Amino acid sequence: MANDLQLNLGTLRSSMQLTLHTHHASRIWHGRDASQGRATIIGLNGFISVMNKMKRAAELDDPYADAWMLRIEEKLNSTKASIKALREQIDLALSEVPEALSMGENLNVQPVRLPLFVNAQLGFMAVYLLADYDDLARRLILAHHTALIDRRTLEHLLNEGAHALRSLFSLAQQFKASGVKRDDYLSNTPAALKARERFGDVPEDVLDGSARSPFAPPLMRRPASGVEHPGTSGRDVDVPSECFDQTHVVEDDAQVAIPSEEQC
Repeated sequence: MANDLQLNLGTLRSSMQLTLHTHHASRIWHGRDASQGRATIIGLNGFISVMNKMKRAAELDDPYADAWMLRIEEKLNSTKASIKALREQIDLALSEVPEALSMGENLNVQPVRLPLFVNAQLGFMAVYLLADYDDLARRLILAHHTALIDRRTLEHLLNEGAHALRSLFSLAQQFKASGVKRDDYLSNTPAALKARERFGDVPEDVLDGSARSPFAPPLMRRPASGVEHPGTSGRDVDVPSECFDQTHVVEDDAQVAIPSEEQC
């Protein structure tokens, strides 16, 4: 009788929001419009949209999406290292505050709170980087206000951090789903030939599934080389689109999806 018990479970959701205290971080969220001959760069919300599309393409067995996930993950790690290096510089400056002086956190009395609906793990990694940059900017402004750094140093470090994030987002702008699957690529179908002409060749280790981002979705098919990707146990796995509730929209048409179950 217990086996006949029906559980009418709803979807799993977690309410999330990002709090920003500085105009510098807010501008990174919104991106940069084309002006004075500079190219348009998407903001964090646009980056999240691209990562959602990239993950979905990887779910559909697009080998180019897998290659792009590795490329973006590498860029995320280098961006994180850049912001960490900037943080170490400002921490060193703030360490010069005498023990007799107590300084609290430099917080905005009216911060902006932005709702987050993120489906791709690489999108979350960028959210953490923007939060780190916001914290960096707050500390830099405090250090300048208390005469620990001069204005030139303030502007230089702020620009360095902003450049690192915008470089990441600019790279993501180049992603385009190929529309082909691994079988198409291996069979040299007309669509795969067009994809090769447009995007180049897929590295062999990406094609056979031995080189994949740890955040890549399970492969829909057994890798051609017989190499099992950790977590798939050699089984063909397909994550259907029905597992996602694609009803949330954030700015700049950044459609996102939230898993309806931990495992569908």
